[in-house]
Amino acid sequence: MFFSPLEQFEITLIYPLKIYGSNISLTNFTLFLFIVFLILMLFFGLSLYESTIIPNNWQASNEVLYEFVISMIKDTLGRKGEFYFPIVFVLHIFLLTCNLLGMIPYGFTLTSHIIFTFGCAFSVFFGINVVGVWLHGRYFFNIFLPNNIPVPIVPLIVTIEIISYLLRVITLSLRLFANMMSSHILLKIVARFSWFVFSKGGWFVIFHLIPLALLFTLMVLEFGIAILQAYIFTLLFCIYLNDVLESH
Repeated sequence: MFFSPLEQFEITLIYPLKIYGSNISLTNFTLFLFIVFLILMLFFGLSLYESTIIPNNWQASNEVLYEFVISMIKDTLGRKGEFYFPIVFVLHIFLLTCNLLGMIPYGFTLTSHIIFTFGCAFSVFFGINVVGVWLHGRYFFNIFLPNNIPVPIVPLIVTIEIISYLLRVITLSLRLFANMMSSHILLKIVARFSWFVFSKGGWFVIFHLIPLALLFTLMVLEFGIAILQAYIFTLLFCIYLNDVLESH
């Protein structure tokens, strides 16, 4: 049977459903998106259930996430960034849950699909520009024209600045997508090779411990990548937001 490490990324149909010609069928993608929503609702629900002055374990874990995100906001945006804490916190915890859910056996990694990461990147990028126009009006577009630029090269500089600014959406989405997809492919290949060696039986059973040890090592690294990539995405969002807030 042909083995492909890309099979884990296939979007499969679970329940076909059409309403007035609109296809709203249930797939593994939408199922795990709904699971992420339930996990977050359950997590914050348990954090608020019978809350006390002395925090329980759920409250403490929630406060750790809160302190982590608020410190990141203060480091990149300063005190003015506290107004944008809800969107930054939701974005971080949402991507973190999506990444970690893909680490569970038979799970599905939502962030391993470029259309999903591009949708997230475009949404936050669009929101950043709305904030910029709302705060600065037409002066927001001065972000594409640095100070003290000679007049003859102004068109060239503006063109380069606009292109580099628009490329933020692509780089933001590709970074998350590429890291999550490549690491899962590597895990699948090593796991398949370990099982292949083990299935040979005999003395080969001993040698399968080598790829098995490598597999566990990669799983630890993948766990770290899942956490790191959610942090990097949120951090870059804060940096891009700060560029808009500071533009003049």
